[in-house]
Amino acid sequence: MVLKDVSITIKGGEICALIGENGAGKSTLMNILGGVHPMDSGEILISGRKVKFTTPAQSLGAGIAFIHQELNLINDLPIFENMFIGRERKDKWGRLDRTRMYQETEDIFRRMNIDLDPNTMVRDLDASYKQIVEICRAIMMDASVIIMDEPTTSLTEPEIERVFQMMRTLKEQGVGIVFISHKLGEVMEICQRYLVLRDGELVAEGRVEDVTTDDLARCMVGHALEIRASARTRNLGREVLRLEDFTHAQDFRNISLSVREGEILGVTGLLGDGRSALFQTVFGADKSISGRMFLHGAPLRIHSTEQALKLGIGYLPRNRKENGIIKDMNVLENASIVAWPLFAKRGVIDQDRHLELFCCQRKELDITMQDVSDAINTLSGGNQQKVVLAKWLAANPKLLILDNPTQGVDVGAKEEIYAIILKLSEKGMAIVVLSSEAQEIIRLCDRALVMYHGEIQGEVAGAAMTEHDIMRLATGGVLDAV
Repeated sequence: MVLKDVSITIKGGEICALIGENGAGKSTLMNILGGVHPMDSGEILISGRKVKFTTPAQSLGAGIAFIHQELNLINDLPIFENMFIGRERKDKWGRLDRTRMYQETEDIFRRMNIDLDPNTMVRDLDASYKQIVEICRAIMMDASVIIMDEPTTSLTEPEIERVFQMMRTLKEQGVGIVFISHKLGEVMEICQRYLVLRDGELVAEGRVEDVTTDDLARCMVGHALEIRASARTRNLGREVLRLEDFTHAQDFRNISLSVREGEILGVTGLLGDGRSALFQTVFGADKSISGRMFLHGAPLRIHSTEQALKLGIGYLPRNRKENGIIKDMNVLENASIVAWPLFAKRGVIDQDRHLELFCCQRKELDITMQDVSDAINTLSGGNQQKVVLAKWLAANPKLLILDNPTQGVDVGAKEEIYAIILKLSEKGMAIVVLSSEAQEIIRLCDRALVMYHGEIQGEVAGAAMTEHDIMRLATGGVLDAV
């Protein structure tokens, strides 16, 4: 049984957080409300009236809109046509009435204080405006309750604030919002009430102002979480990577750093600080740089990601859904695609060898799944991330760059991924962790470089790493002299 006697109330004009680990039952509960899955027992009341949904259309007709992580927009259509997919306006001759659809879209944008041209192609929007288009489409269909599933996972800080402002506007207009998120800091910022599911049961609920993020995390996993720096004996080996005066005219300048075997080097700062561009360049994705790079002591210049892979460099990208997984492939294909050219025989993929390797990785990484032939998007966020990690480990890298390694996973899955990263470093792998989360850097890294506007502002190390010092450097300050 996925859900057990769960009773919740969503009020108009409030933003209510629904939180819990992957597998806690959040998606099942919301899919029942959204008409995707039937319930075995219980009842749904809307404005005191008993309803029953067997299709998503019935749920939407009753005023419940479900905005999924996978946005249902068509990139090659303008905004106003996306707003009316499946319910297009037509003139008396049965032709598409584009003028009416444009005007109605313009009206809803004006009502919601959104500065967008309805003629803009969806492909030209950033992730936050795509979220806003989905929200406006729900409002246009008279939704009184909007379920938002991890809406900020792939957004930058300015984009998150844009979506939050939209949510505040909806709240003021009496719309109830269910905010599903693993980001407890965002829950504290935007939500008035919280609901916590664990193992299919409602284990806690209340007002956000009465709790802390630690309280919420403890409710989610059932015990207190360890956020101190990992206590481990460092046994570092030879230098693996060294950069000297690495510079890209637009993204980063005068970067000098090194990382050794068995070391976990953190690189942090605020979003837009240049760290992702820096290490994408190390991985061969951009050649427009000056400066020197050494791998295992030998100078070289990497011209492609294929070359980087052959040299023993792996790169887990920042956005799993956009750059990490291939949605049309199954679990095994996603886990082995990087190693296809390495293990191919005369151009033919060695499926048996990949299956054997993945079975070992599945056990070692503790990937929870049914079958290797299942679609990758049937797995939870944490298990998808482990599959992406398995993909790069299949190539046996000597240097592994992890860009935002716990994006979109719950607090329990984070600890599992942290344990995997620590174990890899203990085996001698050099690891670089790129993250905006100070607690993640402190939890994992031997030392960390803090970037500010494309430059290294300072370094923090070991037990001396604190959120205060990291934030001071990330905002352009300097540390007090010891």
